[in-house]
Amino acid sequence: MDAGKVGPTLKTHCPAQCLDVCKWLIPFILSCCVYFCLWIPEDQPSWVAALVKCLPIFCLAGFLWVVSPGGGYTRLLQGALLCSAVGDACLVWPEAFLHGVAAFATAHLLYLWAFGLSPLQPGLLLLIFLASGPYLILLLLHLEPDMVLPVAAYGLILMAMLWRGLAWSRSARWGALLFTLSDGVLAWDAFAQPLPHARLVIMTTYYAAQLLITLSALRSPGPKTD
Repeated sequence: MDAGKVGPTLKTHCPAQCLDVCKWLIPFILSCCVYFCLWIPEDQPSWVAALVKCLPIFCLAGFLWVVSPGGGYTRLLQGALLCSAVGDACLVWPEAFLHGVAAFATAHLLYLWAFGLSPLQPGLLLLIFLASGPYLILLLLHLEPDMVLPVAAYGLILMAMLWRGLAWSRSARWGALLFTLSDGVLAWDAFAQPLPHARLVIMTTYYAAQLLITLSALRSPGPKTD
């Protein structure tokens, strides 16, 4: 095979592939714009509010179905996205909060399954517990007794997902970090002390996190090597 012919082919294929990916991300971008433009008040729960909130996540699941069909990794990401959408809908209604926590815990377990356990990196897990443990303990002190166990369990699952995400590819790594930040701000704002512009921070980091984890399916997934 002529090496001189292969080079230009690869160079022209990569921009075309990037354009195709960007094209299929347009629904996600537009649905995010709809959510932030409408900015439906949180004290007005409705099915419209739930749909508008979930639509970007549905778009990401559809994006994976189009640009990365098949494969166990992709299917696990799609399952996690659908569980996240269920969680988003539940959190629109305060009385369904624990159902939302359960849905997001399932999503994190699916992400953890997708990221796998190799390389194990126990030192990274210890570092995450040392950094996040005091925050979780402080948060639990603000909770009603019946909320302590589910929130503690969710926090541990989130830490485990962060551990595996940080051991994975670059976009998944940043997605796991942003997801943890989003949940941390949400929990503190909900249970400890209202934070300025909390909802804006929560939702921007959340949508960015889901996007970055989704994009990790576009390359051969694997542990980070850098």
